[in-house]
Amino acid sequence: MSVVRPSAVALLVVLAASVAPAAEPTFTKDQVAFFDEKVAPLLKASCLKCHGDKPDKLSGGLDLRTRATAIKGGDTGPVAVPGKAKDSLLVQAVNHAKDGYEMPPGGDKLKPEQIAVLTKWVTDGFAYPADKLGTAAVEGPKKPKFTDAQKAYWAYQPVKRPTVPFEPRPQGSGIHPIDAFLNAKLSAKQLAPSAPADKATLIRRAYYDLTGLPPTPEEIDAFVKDTDPKAWEKLIDKLLASPAYGEKWGRHWLDIVRFAETNGYERDNPKPYAWRYRDYVVKSFNDDKPYDRFVKEQVAGDELPRTDNSEEAVATGFYRLGVWDDEPADPLQARFDGFDDIVTITGQAFLGMTLNCARCHDHKGDPIPQTDYYKLVAFFRDIREFSESRDPRSRFNLIDITPKAKREVYEKELIERQMKIEDLTKQMVAVEDEAIKTMPAEDQRASEGLDRPLVLKKLPKVFTDAQKKDHGRLTREIADLKRKPVPSQEFALGVNLCDKTPPATFVNIRGSAHANGAEVTPGFPAILGLPDPVIPLAAKGAASSGRRTALANWIASKDNPMTARVMANRLFLHHFGKGIVPTPNDFGKFGELPTNPELLDWLAAEFVDGGWTLKRMHKLMMTSAAYQRSSKADAANLKADPQNVLLWRFNSRRLGAEEVRDSILTASGKLNPKMGGPSVYPKLPAEVLAGISYPDKKAHWPDSPLDEQNRRSVYVFVKRSLQVPILINHDQADSDNSCPVRYTTTVPTQALGMLNGEFTNEQAVALAARLAKEFPDDVAKQVARGVRLTAGRAPTADEVAKDVAFIAALKAKHKLDDKKALAQYALLLLNTNEFVYLD
Repeated sequence: MSVVRPSAVALLVVLAASVAPAAEPTFTKDQVAFFDEKVAPLLKASCLKCHGDKPDKLSGGLDLRTRATAIKGGDTGPVAVPGKAKDSLLVQAVNHAKDGYEMPPGGDKLKPEQIAVLTKWVTDGFAYPADKLGTAAVEGPKKPKFTDAQKAYWAYQPVKRPTVPFEPRPQGSGIHPIDAFLNAKLSAKQLAPSAPADKATLIRRAYYDLTGLPPTPEEIDAFVKDTDPKAWEKLIDKLLASPAYGEKWGRHWLDIVRFAETNGYERDNPKPYAWRYRDYVVKSFNDDKPYDRFVKEQVAGDELPRTDNSEEAVATGFYRLGVWDDEPADPLQARFDGFDDIVTITGQAFLGMTLNCARCHDHKGDPIPQTDYYKLVAFFRDIREFSESRDPRSRFNLIDITPKAKREVYEKELIERQMKIEDLTKQMVAVEDEAIKTMPAEDQRASEGLDRPLVLKKLPKVFTDAQKKDHGRLTREIADLKRKPVPSQEFALGVNLCDKTPPATFVNIRGSAHANGAEVTPGFPAILGLPDPVIPLAAKGAASSGRRTALANWIASKDNPMTARVMANRLFLHHFGKGIVPTPNDFGKFGELPTNPELLDWLAAEFVDGGWTLKRMHKLMMTSAAYQRSSKADAANLKADPQNVLLWRFNSRRLGAEEVRDSILTASGKLNPKMGGPSVYPKLPAEVLAGISYPDKKAHWPDSPLDEQNRRSVYVFVKRSLQVPILINHDQADSDNSCPVRYTTTVPTQALGMLNGEFTNEQAVALAARLAKEFPDDVAKQVARGVRLTAGRAPTADEVAKDVAFIAALKAKHKLDDKKALAQYALLLLNTNEFVYLD
């Protein structure tokens, strides 16, 4: 994460606060004479060339011609604090005392006598002649002015349900609204849509889209034979009700919010209990939690009434998922880097706005002034950063979410622990007393009335070796008991111990946390036309300021033009292969325009009117003819629309990283469907573990029990500096930033890893064992079953014959037994395009 530093080209002053007089001061004749005789010639020779001689080209915006403009300062605020030379960067800069502010730039340092002149000038009040005083009013943030074109930009307009295009149909037959919008675009280009896909293709498509897992051969056969006109809808309903749905679609959301379980940077230490946020997301999707509620819980869950399962508290783990430098060189700047992470993810995930581009200056593409960025920062100023405590509960401000059902057990265990500590303490006191008896009489008298640990720290030499051993053991046991949580107590990583009276927020000039500009209060992006919220003072006993509740209510409002559009677009992206807006995190000028804005608005309106429920939107999209089209390309259409922008056919795709690994485990019969709980650590090759910078590598990647290793990939521990090869090779999300789209790469390491990787070879052996067990002594049936398990289709007789011959050739040429030859064939099946690509 980069640290924003001001430029050294201009005299950019960094002060904790600016002080401006209410009225212009008056100066003595001697002070004015000193300026005219000593200061003015020095300014002209060394400063005004950049800061006054050319008013239309002021370096850094700093004008030293008048006292008012000098105090106002340039891009980084006031130039000096009159009367306080030590606090003025003018003096620091000419002394070369502050890194990055050496003045004059590009030349030699001023002479000591010249520096003394400027120091005395500031110390004596920063005098200017009367005609060069100017006006030194302190300016607040300016109200932004937007052009008509900016105000009219499509994404900032209210969502209005457009009329569905009319398309003639035989009496009694309707057309799906999504198809009506898409077909209107196709008709305008005189393009015909592709034919429907066959049922075997459709069921495989639906299973992967909704659950991330393949259907079994038996499930494929049953669907293909089902003649019920409602068979497709019944299949969708079945998959939406599957627990695997939340695991698949929860993973999409985890990509967006940069989910990881470590802090990044050199140590990349773990974030305790981050997995609870992952489980919260999976459960929210499975429960079909209304999206507006899902938003509010993540933004302000700690300010909402807490249910017994504490989902609201766990949801605020959203704020804790980013990278965190636990030893920053500049703690204040790092603090605001943390706020930048929050503003970035809030803007991109919920609003499709790159608000972070306005941290150092007004947004270069969108009508987002810098003040809007810091108005958003102000909403989050009550969130406390992590501490330096060694106790993880204190360091990470962990939240106690122990449910009521476990409270009695917890309290019993707590009492037992306290009694254990008391017992150990008595034993330790006995050891100490025995040691004290051996002390000289005068030392025993001196120890009376003093705190015992203090005495023993001062006179440890009186312990025998055995006493030292016992004392050390008892001390460690007591410390461990105090540090470790009670077994039945449950914690979550989230927002806790907030400041109900947050500090003031200022515009950071050029993004520097050390350069305060105008003060701002919590507010929304001005271009959206909504007034800033009036947030009352926190009520007595409140745990936080209440600011984030105001923000959550605004984001999740049906009147917010961004929120519903952004989520509807994300759903469309994952069902059709590309979003209506191809840049899901950026609906602004730096993003791409919608290919079908009318359809997007219709979907957004339908989403809100339908109660913000996601499962209803899944079914709506999947029952369209467009979703059920074949992926086969028509030559004429391909020439007219090679990128399939108008969706005249279905976009085939490669399986995602987690889908590849989970499908391999499914084919081999080793997938463990267990849900939730702490993340698992699959076995990693030695060369991958070598990337851990700590000597005790297993402490940072402890292999889970074999059965646990075979759980779904969504439960694999996400370590920023160390990723599972089969996942990273197939384009696993980069967790340092929001990942709205996983772009598919095709590189040699994918094929090399699939052919030679330890995981795929182990699973090939397991797949071969499964085939041999299901059809012992019948190679042809083993081959046919292997193709069905990996490709989802029945092979032809010719294919079976060729594959049987291939296995026989392996045995003869390489002297392999039946088991090893079948394992090599199984490895081949896992490396076919049919296995990793979806039509």
